[in-house]
Amino acid sequence: MTTLTVTQNFGKGAKDIAVYRKLGGYSTIGQKLFDLSQFEMIDLVQRSGLRGRGGAGFPTGMKWSFVPRGGKPVYLVVNADEGEPGTFKDHVLMQEDPHRLIEGMILCGWALGVRTAYIYVRGEFLPAIETLNAAIKQAYEAGFLGENIQGSGYSLDIYVHRGAGAYICGEETALINSLEGFKGQPRLKPPFPAVSGAWASPTCVNNVETLMALPWIFENGAEAYAAMGTPKSTGTKVFSVSGDVKRPGVYEVPLGTPLMELLESDKYCQGVVGKLKGVIPGGSSSPVLTVEEAAKATMDYEALAALKTMLGSGAVVVFNETRSVVGMLASLTRFYAHESCGQCTPCREGTGYADRILKTVVAGKGRDGDLENMLSLADNFSYTTICPLASADAGPIQNFIGKYRAEFDAVVARNPEHADERVTPAFRPGAFW
Repeated sequence: MTTLTVTQNFGKGAKDIAVYRKLGGYSTIGQKLFDLSQFEMIDLVQRSGLRGRGGAGFPTGMKWSFVPRGGKPVYLVVNADEGEPGTFKDHVLMQEDPHRLIEGMILCGWALGVRTAYIYVRGEFLPAIETLNAAIKQAYEAGFLGENIQGSGYSLDIYVHRGAGAYICGEETALINSLEGFKGQPRLKPPFPAVSGAWASPTCVNNVETLMALPWIFENGAEAYAAMGTPKSTGTKVFSVSGDVKRPGVYEVPLGTPLMELLESDKYCQGVVGKLKGVIPGGSSSPVLTVEEAAKATMDYEALAALKTMLGSGAVVVFNETRSVVGMLASLTRFYAHESCGQCTPCREGTGYADRILKTVVAGKGRDGDLENMLSLADNFSYTTICPLASADAGPIQNFIGKYRAEFDAVVARNPEHADERVTPAFRPGAFW
């Protein structure tokens, strides 16, 4: 039986603090916590092997250890922007169990010496925002937030900050800029947020799911958490599964679970609808898996990296033989072109140019050389920008065309005059919007 560390309160009414406490909530906030030093708490998280669940998979305890002490105030910022196409786990987590997030923030806040924390929520998530604000109010009334929490002498205030719906603000430095009231554009690093983040002060940015795993780790021990999953990808992971499966939804499974078990087990997705064609394993920026690759994939960081893709945000998008990969890629290129913040020229111009070319191909006006031009563009705007947005667009372009080339060639060939010009449309900077 799978041990649930994050979703065990789903469907139980845990958004109400009385119910949450009956289920064991806030049991970690007391002498057991406040008798620990900050460094002991960080060591506990390091020993658990918990890695960031927002996409990068960076070791959480190590990230905390980078935060300097004794100078400027330290801020905690929860990244609840969740703009990656195919990802919907975080807003479900916040709606179903907001107090678990608050409890995780208190644990993290104690470890880092945080006095003020923010939950940066995507602006469209109105039900989640309302649920969070109600839960925070209850936590203040119960003495778990505010001054002198549980008589410990430790104080913490939490604020919900509503974002404006920009995908780029999922990048931590763009999120910090937006939080401060500036345009949501990424910053050059270094300095990293751990040293100079919000208001030029040390800042720790963690994903919703990452912090919600902390109460279980603290209650059950680092070793118990590390015993789940794989040696290098410990614990459980919450996956957002959508597309051509019989029961899409949010599922928590141990890391290292075979992908096809997640898709076919009666406990989870109950099977693929139609004949499987491919799977995007970790959100739109993760390279696609063919049927053969999906059959041998396990859902952990190392195994997916070996298949030249990534776990990412845990957004599993399944598609069958009825789906056009050309149309799917067109949707993704349109998304990334629209969401580019415009700060870096390769991203601003390159993603828009790739989008224009693919629109021409989908419209049945493709020309010989269009696909090569797209691949060349992807090579040139990948890893040439401040943040990974351009690379996130380049990955799908390279992999969809590379793995399903015959389907792309067939669409180009629909234009009876496709050989008359080598490359269209002409490149005109600034003409993509």
